Amino acid sequence: MREQVLHLLRDEMLWAGPFLMIPVALESSSPAKELKGIRSYLGNCTSCRLNSTRRSIVFGEGNPDADIVFIGEAPGAVEDETGRPFVGPAGGLLTNIISAMGLKREDVYIANIIKCRPPENRDPLPDEVGACIGYLESQIMSIQPKVIVALGRIAAHTLLDTTTPISRLRGTFHTYKGIKTMPTFHPSYLLQNPLKKRDVWEDIKKVMECLDLPPQR
Repeated sequence: MREQVLHLLRDEMLWAGPFLMIPVALESSSPAKELKGIRSYLGNCTSCRLNSTRRSIVFGEGNPDADIVFIGEAPGAVEDETGRPFVGPAGGLLTNIISAMGLKREDVYIANIIKCRPPENRDPLPDEVGACIGYLESQIMSIQPKVIVALGRIAAHTLLDTTTPISRLRGTFHTYKGIKTMPTFHPSYLLQNPLKKRDVWEDIKKVMECLDLPPQR
C-alpha cells in the first residue's frame, strides 16, 4: 500500500510541480530516517529533462539535525561526477566559510535548489525547479534548521519568491516557511569577485550571532 501511495504522489508531482510537498514519512521517524526516505522516494528521478544529461543525482549531505542549511542553485561538473554538493572550487570556498564559523561540513547540511546539473552550468529552467523543489522543501522540513543560508541569486529568488537583486536581499534576514533565511553571494561569484568576500563574511557573522556561535579569530 505504501508503495502505491508513493507511486501516485510521484505521478501527481509531474503536474503539481512546486505546489506538491513530497511526504517526508508516512509515520513519525527521526530526521535521518526521513531524509533516507526522501532519497529513496526520489529514486532515479526522471521528472524533468535533466535526467538525460546528468551523471549523478546530487541529493545533499550533512547533519540531519543541523541548525544551519546552506542551499545553492544546482550541481556543477565536479558535483555531477561525485554525487556530492559543493565539492568543486566553489565548494572549497564554502568549506572555508564553514570552518571560519568554527564548524565542520559534518555539522551543517548542504543542498541545492535542483539535484541534477544543467548542461553547461546554465541557470535551471522554471519547470526544472518546479519538478525538484518539493524534495528540497521536504528535506528542510525534516531537518528543521534554525537558519537557512541561500547562496546566490537563484537560491534566494526561489526560496523567497522574489526577483529583488541579491545585492539588495543580502545582509538582512528574511523568512522561508517560518525559518530565518540569509541570502548572500554564491561562492562561485566570490571566486570571480574576491572583494565581495567581505560582504559575505558580514552576512555570515549575522548568522553566527543568530545561532549564538562564538566569534572566531
